[in-house]
Amino acid sequence: MTQQEWIERDFYADLGVPSTASAQEIKRAYRTLARQLHPDANPHDRTAEERFKAVSEAHRVLSDPATRKEYDQTRQLYRSGAFHRAGTRTGTYTGRAAGAGGFDISDLFGGGSPFTTAGEAGFGDAFGDLFRRSGTRTGATRPRRGSDVEAEARLPLRQAVTGVVLPLQVNSPTACTTCHGSGARPGTHPRRCPSCGGAGTHTRNQGGFGFSDSCDDCRGTGMVIDTPCADCQGSGVGYRTRTINVRIPPGVADGQRIRLPTQGEPGLRGAPSGDLYVTVGVDPDPVFGRNGDDLTVTVPVSFAELTLGATISVPTLDSHVSVKIPAGTPSGRTFRIRERGVRCRNEKPGDLLVTVQVAVPKRLDQRAIDALRAYEKAEKADGFDPRASWPGR
Repeated sequence: MTQQEWIERDFYADLGVPSTASAQEIKRAYRTLARQLHPDANPHDRTAEERFKAVSEAHRVLSDPATRKEYDQTRQLYRSGAFHRAGTRTGTYTGRAAGAGGFDISDLFGGGSPFTTAGEAGFGDAFGDLFRRSGTRTGATRPRRGSDVEAEARLPLRQAVTGVVLPLQVNSPTACTTCHGSGARPGTHPRRCPSCGGAGTHTRNQGGFGFSDSCDDCRGTGMVIDTPCADCQGSGVGYRTRTINVRIPPGVADGQRIRLPTQGEPGLRGAPSGDLYVTVGVDPDPVFGRNGDDLTVTVPVSFAELTLGATISVPTLDSHVSVKIPAGTPSGRTFRIRERGVRCRNEKPGDLLVTVQVAVPKRLDQRAIDALRAYEKAEKADGFDPRASWPGR
């Protein structure tokens, strides 16, 4: 992608979000579009494939705070007409790739540019850093780091608390196994583009500026493939499903992201691979809940156990513990069992919070009913009123 295309490209529109969107909104929009446009969901659909690439590029720029800031700054300068104001200076500036009387935008914004002011970064810094990080090609041989890949994994609460090694299937781009990434049919080789001489770009002058555009004949690669590989249609890229063992650390929370370095897309021309980010989803447990590093559990008990007192057995993650309930304990009271909760790495584990909840029987035999009636009379004779201190009395 050329510098001018980068300036004019609206990555926010590619993701369908406003320029004021938060990082979380950008992430949600990307994940939704990526699922819809993924090549696996749209086989042999070139339009969807191109949209998938555009969405991935937009996410790569906007998900990084530093890159997004520089992108916003350069677009603001472009819209404000700063380029035209710079071009009105008197005299004629001759750039490296300029025609008669013109100059190259890389000279205007490169090192030593006269269009910088004291106390603030020059245009060259913003443009140079932005284009370098986004993988813009100034030559056909520049290496480029592979893109990051995102995946999702779901696991039960108990595994999230204790940690687990989880096999994860990831479908991601990789070098075509037929042509080994060359894009040419086996037995043939790409040749240097005669139109651009292998540079991958053409320079044109417009309004006193020199712009570098991708070569149409080689599409910016600097090489021409006469006989494309039948499996990848000359792209040199294929998709494959691979299984990666992901180590989920103890205490991982719902929605937490785990980074696996160099497990993303392969780099271009020897550059390092991108990273794999796994977003963990935690399924609810029928017994335990979670509140930070504490585990919660609600234990049903009888009215007699709360009134007379009792010792009950309460489950933990790996066994059971005994909890003593004092006589006269109200329903809904919570007991704390120290260090029987979630342990995050080497930190002190949380606690187990045990809430006792009275269970009311749905059916009683006549003997139990008679006993309960007798208790009710004795209760009233003793002067007990359950609503004596109730504000709504």
